[in-house]
Amino acid sequence: MIGVDAGSGDRMAVAVLTQYRMATTEQMHRVIAPSVRIEQTRRRLARLRAEGLVDRITLPQAGRMRVWFPTAYGVQLVSEWPEMRGHRPSRTVSDPTAVRLKAGHTLTVAETTLAFLEDARRHGDVFRPLDWIPEVHHPIGSGEAVIPDALLYYRRGPVDGDNGAMLRAFVEVDRATMGPERLAAKLPAYERLHRYVPAVPGRRPTVQETAVEEWRRRYPLFPRVLFVLDGTGSVGVENRISALRAGAGQLAPSRFLHDVPILAASLAGLLHHSPSAPVWRPVHDPDRRVHWTGPAYR
Repeated sequence: MIGVDAGSGDRMAVAVLTQYRMATTEQMHRVIAPSVRIEQTRRRLARLRAEGLVDRITLPQAGRMRVWFPTAYGVQLVSEWPEMRGHRPSRTVSDPTAVRLKAGHTLTVAETTLAFLEDARRHGDVFRPLDWIPEVHHPIGSGEAVIPDALLYYRRGPVDGDNGAMLRAFVEVDRATMGPERLAAKLPAYERLHRYVPAVPGRRPTVQETAVEEWRRRYPLFPRVLFVLDGTGSVGVENRISALRAGAGQLAPSRFLHDVPILAASLAGLLHHSPSAPVWRPVHDPDRRVHWTGPAYR
């Protein structure tokens, strides 16, 4: 077991790898210790590997890039930490072959995390590494579920004397590994989640105890939905945004599109400008450019 306090870099490193499932050396450095030399992060990871908590593979097709991931022992240890309750993803990866096969998508999700994390640090907003929770399971009935790539908790810095707004978002990272229509098919699932009321066997709603949507048990407001698009050039991004617009237009009339901001942006745009820049496009009106932290976009 790590003989260090809760705020140590070692503890954070193992927690981040368990929550994110994997990350490159550079990504880990940017997450846990950007103010020191990267050699210190390399030594930290090597020490954790020697203790059996993390391991690594090398991706030859990516310039022999090292990718770190938690061992089964590391995952077991982290699951016992109070700060990780409810944070650990349902599907961790502790096998080198699985890491290699999942690296493309998972490392892109980690890069998206870093775009938000580094932007928050620049602006004094509150978004810590463990405020990005991958693959949170949300049932929508009939054995189906919505599982976004990540759930983001983000608090904007104080403005005009207030304490800052708490924002939540479902993040979907698309690397163009599926067709535009399959990407757009995620919208009906989120609309179902927005209206899904779980049935309680043997009970019916009453005036005193009305039916409540499942998401309200977790969130005071339904999280906004952010699509981050990668893996294609500008034409491919436009095709995907057009598909999302068409998908939104085919949804049955409901409060979903009215109440929930659904935005899309390219990962290249986030990295070049920053997530807080007006690079986001409402899927129902993609000619506009907006801030993701703003109000609903109707």
